[in-house]
Amino acid sequence: MDWQHIPTVHAARVSLRPVTERDIDALYAVFSDPEVMRYSGSSMKDPLEAKDFLTEVLEELRRRQCIQWGIARRADDQIIGHVAIFNLDLVARKGEIGFSLGRAYWGMGYMQEALQAAIGYGFNEMGLRRIEADTDPRNLPSIRLLERLGFQKEGYLRERWLIAGESQDSLFYGLLNKEWNSSVAVYQVMPTADLPTEARSRFKLRVVGSRVCGWGRRLLGVVSA
Repeated sequence: MDWQHIPTVHAARVSLRPVTERDIDALYAVFSDPEVMRYSGSSMKDPLEAKDFLTEVLEELRRRQCIQWGIARRADDQIIGHVAIFNLDLVARKGEIGFSLGRAYWGMGYMQEALQAAIGYGFNEMGLRRIEADTDPRNLPSIRLLERLGFQKEGYLRERWLIAGESQDSLFYGLLNKEWNSSVAVYQVMPTADLPTEARSRFKLRVVGSRVCGWGRRLLGVVSA
């Protein structure tokens, strides 16, 4: 895998693509919604946080810790959510998946398409053996989605997180490459382009807590796919 670039991955109705400055308003709309962020942590309060998020995405990629995409509708290239494969362990060849979707797009099947493409990329292009997921037991839409995709429940961790002053339990899920039905992952990986110079220069900006490693450690948002 080329760790200098974030690839664009096309599915039927959505694309997983790099997020840019022009996506800040759309990202903020997703991450500032308390309903979307119900089980993942504090929502954004200032659009400047969305700018910091762009910097963090590239920094985590360069460190080979995470690959993160915006989810865009192919019809208009509008960002409607995001998906990340993070906590990467390239020796054990495993990672964790997290995602979020704007509330206006729940129940339309967009996230299932996006996750099929992301999981297919993780297993087939990155060579991962295992992908994990951590969700709140009350996050039923995300649980149903994970189980439709073949994830198996592997553990229940009590009071694992403290989010907005509330102790939250975790359900832990896992999916193995050898169990994955690759035929459901219809996607196309597009040629990558160099990151813009402006984006490269932003690594020197202050990073205020990684949204990838902070928000990303829980399944991001209540998603009815």
